[in-house]
Amino acid sequence: MEEIKGLTIDQLEVGQKVSFTKTVTEADVYNYAGVSGDFNPAHMNEEYAKNTAFKTRIAHGMLSAGFISAVLGTKLPGPGTIYLNQDLRFTKPVHFGDTITATITVEELIKEKNRAILKTVCTNQDGDVVVEGTAKVMSPK
Repeated sequence: MEEIKGLTIDQLEVGQKVSFTKTVTEADVYNYAGVSGDFNPAHMNEEYAKNTAFKTRIAHGMLSAGFISAVLGTKLPGPGTIYLNQDLRFTKPVHFGDTITATITVEELIKEKNRAILKTVCTNQDGDVVVEGTAKVMSPK
């Protein structure tokens, strides 16, 4: 069986860009709550959520941030990538049924330390940015 490998630091180039898209379902939100233990009623209880700024339930911010991790671990740099650091800004809510696209762009390469600095952005189906930030990763060897 052939070993699955991600891109090494020498195979990465500034400007490379890869995306992952997923529609957020009610089941995704419930599953995330079960895995994470985050049962905030803003995500789980429609009656409670009607009295929030969003007027309805919203998905966990970290659920969308998880889509960034999916790109890093499977596409860019891919299998073998070690996630070192991430800063995030949650700029808009994600509603049930929203289609979220996580896009990773290589911004900087620190070849002597085997590190890549990546722009991380999640947008919804309307092109609105819902999460943005920067990640630092160690590329596979």
